[in-house]
Amino acid sequence: MFDIATLSYTDAASPAEFARSLHETGFAVLRDHPITPERIASAYASWGAFFASEGKHDWLPDDGQHDGFFPFRSENAKDSAVKDLKEFYHVFPTGKVPPELEEETRALHEDLVAVGATLLGWLQDHSPEAVLKGFSEPLPDMAKDSDQNLLRILHYPALDTAPEPGAVRAAAHGDINLITCLLAGSESGLEAKDTSGRWHSVPCDPGMMAINAGDMLEMASAGYYPATVHQVVNPPATRNVARFSMPLFLHPRPDVVLRPGMTAGDFLAERLREIGLKS
Repeated sequence: MFDIATLSYTDAASPAEFARSLHETGFAVLRDHPITPERIASAYASWGAFFASEGKHDWLPDDGQHDGFFPFRSENAKDSAVKDLKEFYHVFPTGKVPPELEEETRALHEDLVAVGATLLGWLQDHSPEAVLKGFSEPLPDMAKDSDQNLLRILHYPALDTAPEPGAVRAAAHGDINLITCLLAGSESGLEAKDTSGRWHSVPCDPGMMAINAGDMLEMASAGYYPATVHQVVNPPATRNVARFSMPLFLHPRPDVVLRPGMTAGDFLAERLREIGLKS
């Protein structure tokens, strides 16, 4: 059974249930979190105008940097030879943001980091002692004041023509970071794979936030919290519209030791090369 818990951010029983769900499925879904559906819809509308403009190409990353606009088909999933059908913008705590989007986007970034810090605290409080002993430092401390905490604004355009074989909006992958806080997308399409290889739709209606464990958390917990493989499938022909989503990738500081001989900075550089975002 693939039992992704849907729980309230304000319920006293939720921290333990969140840790259980993340351990058993790699995912959990939150409702009653601080970021309202109205704020999410407003951000999608604002960034939708950005992606519809030719001015977006003025915001390409500077050499050696990873903040800014990444054009359509910039990224592939690890071990995939086909680029994903998406474009996106990277927002870091000190990275560049178009002036007309900065206030709204910075506020979302800060609020999502705060939610993520709370969730890492839940895991710290409800992980088995054997798992806690493997952490090089408490989970909330790993990401505190990290300049790697990344808000990614994703635009999956409507498909004008049939894509090439194997091309999907986001091919099957695990995330790199500790945990991902994914605000409800403007359209459905997110799926997670269970240990039997079956795909399940992840519930994320307006007002919900999907949370999943990343590879760094899996590594730091010696596999206790699995980085479950997930994907975003192409829309059906009857619903061929654009999709927007906004995940916050909560990253540890680069110097944090995930396991002996592997820091977060080393692991991130390795994975960025694998997905085509670093030479």
